[in-house]
Amino acid sequence: MNKHFFDDTVVLLGRTLRHITRSPDTIITTAIMPIALMLLFVYVLGGAIKHGSGSYVTYLLPGILLITIASGISYTAVRLFMDMQGGIFARFQSMPIARSSVLWSHVLTSLVANLISLVVVVLVALGMGFRSDAGVLAWLAVTGILVMFTLALTWIAVIPGLSAKTVDGAGAFAYPLIFLPFISSAFVPTHSMPAPVRAFADNQPVTSIVNSIRYLLAQQPVSASIWTALVWCVVILILAYALAMVAYRRKTA
Repeated sequence: MNKHFFDDTVVLLGRTLRHITRSPDTIITTAIMPIALMLLFVYVLGGAIKHGSGSYVTYLLPGILLITIASGISYTAVRLFMDMQGGIFARFQSMPIARSSVLWSHVLTSLVANLISLVVVVLVALGMGFRSDAGVLAWLAVTGILVMFTLALTWIAVIPGLSAKTVDGAGAFAYPLIFLPFISSAFVPTHSMPAPVRAFADNQPVTSIVNSIRYLLAQQPVSASIWTALVWCVVILILAYALAMVAYRRKTA
């Protein structure tokens, strides 16, 4: 049964990845907004923002990476919605394949596309002056956190992809997720915020994730922030997966 699931997922993953290669503009579009924000904050607003030592692009990059992921997952919801509306899911249901492999192919495609977008953003940041002395293990830890965050948000994207009434509605859910890093430590230290805003910023998932990535890239002790970040990612992932599977069963019942 497991082999059946993995084989089906690989075949369907190849199908969705081919869609990406035929429209690489989706990856480019995903990276454009985060890059534009990075350019704006570094070259226009960066001189007025007090963030501590080091270059502002180095401080800013972790938050930009999360915005890149939040921007990219909207395409997952849209692709899923289009497959539902086009009758692809109904066709797959009539075939002897593992039912969950259909969803996992979209999720893994989102992971691949987002990782490519993240590499593009990091390369642009390097051109803007981003530098890190982090070793291989630190970069692997950063990659692991970003993968977990991408999977968590992608499973959230699956829910509107299955339940939205219009293609615009399927993609619009990502806007609050894109906005969330703005009320975190992504752009400025939270101690500069008014008390109510700071209380929210300090206790929402993006701040712990941003801080963990920032500490890892700066080779600083991550303390408890990395565990908080991982707990947030795992909890969101489990809840989103459970809700997505419920929505899938209702949609295909």
